[in-house]
Formats: sequence, C-alpha cells, structure tokens
Amino acid sequence: MTADWRTFAPGERVVVRRRRDDHPGAGEPPLTDVLGEVVRRDDDGLTVATRHGDVHVPAADVVLAKRVPPPPTRRPR
Repeated sequence: MTADWRTFAPGERVVVRRRRDDHPGAGEPPLTDVLGEVVRRDDDGLTVATRHGDVHVPAADVVLAKRVPPPPTRRPR
C-alpha cells in the first residue's frame, strides 16, 4: 500500500521510489529507491537518512512512498 509521503513524520522508516537526478544512460533504470528514516518533510520534498548519508528527495521526483517495518535484528557472527 502506498502512503502519501506528506504524512510521514520524522523518525519513521520509509522507502521512497524516486526519479533519478543523475540522468542515467541508455540501459540504466530511470528510477531508484531511497530507504531510511525521515529527517525532514516539507512542501519541497523530504530528506531521508540512509546508511550512506542524508538524501533529499524533491517532491516532483517522488513516484511512490510507503512506511516500512524496522530493519531485522543483526545476528552475531
């Protein structure tokens, strides 16, 4: 089920499918997913804290978005 990203609150874990802003070449997918916790949300878009840092997703680039459960607990090695 897709949620309206404008209802996301900071701290919620989400996945956002967005249009790529790096102008993919031929044969590359035009969309990518951003997974993490919402840092900020406003009319311009949202910022998601991912494993690799914060990613700002402009409102115009959001294709789909939904809340997701917490990550699984890591097992000890």
